[in-house]
Amino acid sequence: MTLDDYLYYVILPILALALLLIFYRFLKGPSIADKIIAVDLSITTGIGIIGIYTIVSDQSTLLDTAMILGLIAFLSTVAFSYYLEKRSRKKK
Repeated sequence: MTLDDYLYYVILPILALALLLIFYRFLKGPSIADKIIAVDLSITTGIGIIGIYTIVSDQSTLLDTAMILGLIAFLSTVAFSYYLEKRSRKKK
């Protein structure tokens, strides 16, 4: 089994299943925090898929896109935690 076979037949199905479970959590999440975490996790899974595609297609140009997505995911998580902190302070 080569690396390409391993990526196609093992890793990509696992990531696809993870995306389905993340989407379910996004739809059924009782709180806004669950939904934001699901979006953040879907971006992270997308970065993994981009990384696999980069390895398989031997094109390193998509790594810039993955880096930008990682930065957006990080900043959105920080902004959301700041929002939750401000909201909890107003309730007290």
